[in-house]
Amino acid sequence: MIRAGVVGASGLAGGDLIRLITQHPDMELTFLGGSSNIGRRPAELHANLRIDLGLTVQPVTEEVADQVDVLFLATPAPVSNRLAEQLVDKVPAIVDLSGAFRIATPERHDRWYPKVDRRADLADRFVYGVPELVRDQLKEASLISMPGCYATALTLSLAPLTLGLGLDLKTVVVDGKSGSSGGGLQLRTSDLHPFRSGAIAPYAPTGHRHAAEVGDFLERAKKGSIDSLTMSAYGVSHVRGLLTSSYVFTDEQVDQRELQRAYTRFYKGERFVRVRRNNETLIPVPDPQAVLGSNFCDVTVLKDEEGDRIVVLAALDNLIKGAAGQAVQAANIRFGLPEESGLTMQPVMPA
Repeated sequence: MIRAGVVGASGLAGGDLIRLITQHPDMELTFLGGSSNIGRRPAELHANLRIDLGLTVQPVTEEVADQVDVLFLATPAPVSNRLAEQLVDKVPAIVDLSGAFRIATPERHDRWYPKVDRRADLADRFVYGVPELVRDQLKEASLISMPGCYATALTLSLAPLTLGLGLDLKTVVVDGKSGSSGGGLQLRTSDLHPFRSGAIAPYAPTGHRHAAEVGDFLERAKKGSIDSLTMSAYGVSHVRGLLTSSYVFTDEQVDQRELQRAYTRFYKGERFVRVRRNNETLIPVPDPQAVLGSNFCDVTVLKDEEGDRIVVLAALDNLIKGAAGQAVQAANIRFGLPEESGLTMQPVMPA
């Protein structure tokens, strides 16, 4: 049994980590960490978790290394940076859900995370944890940085084009729409119900740090190239789920049949990436509704002949495949467990 700890136990991703780990056949939750809710039980923090594990939230000290095999950090980036420095080489595996170590290139990291002054030697050791693309690296990793929710959808959208077909992409323009849970539990005026309900709020219309991390990862992964990757992000009124629409322009000629075959081949055998045809169900897909509560990412690729572009759509639950579920998936690989352990739940619909 793998002993697991969660730091940031009171947050949204922390709550889903607790839920997933307590249902996991091969993991045992042995530690809850935090700073603002010391002494509180999971059931006090999360209304859906009426469970008594005999655990309360505790301060994080180096003694946690004696209590866990894997420590999940569902904490803000500066906190994750501090805890990683404190616990590296003491805890067998640290899985960080923040942005502290997602961007490997120092200059790009400093632009998007100026408040995270990380050690270069520590940053170099983190594996960017997209399980479908770095599975072999995860098997021996002691430090894993999980992609952001948008970044997960984008990386899985674009990898078949760059890493699979080896295309050189001139321009990728991304439209991203996410529910309110993507912003966590911070209190902001724009997230109050009178303003968020029914809204399509352009909170990052000219750039997003998740696009920066995708570009950083795919550049280092090589094969094809992306000259320009830009993103506009919108908050919509639902709570869970996100959809990315990637509009891809390239001088290389590919048709719909070749694209469909490339995506199907690239993700053949992958448990959690479902390559779908846009019209295969009664409602058009991908739709975030069709993945809620699950670890699936649904991906659809289309050739727009009129616009001479490739359109790639991806939908996922931002708190599961975009956070807690993917983190558990990465930990499963790290400890030699079946990749789907604790993650076999089907989506809930309607949501």
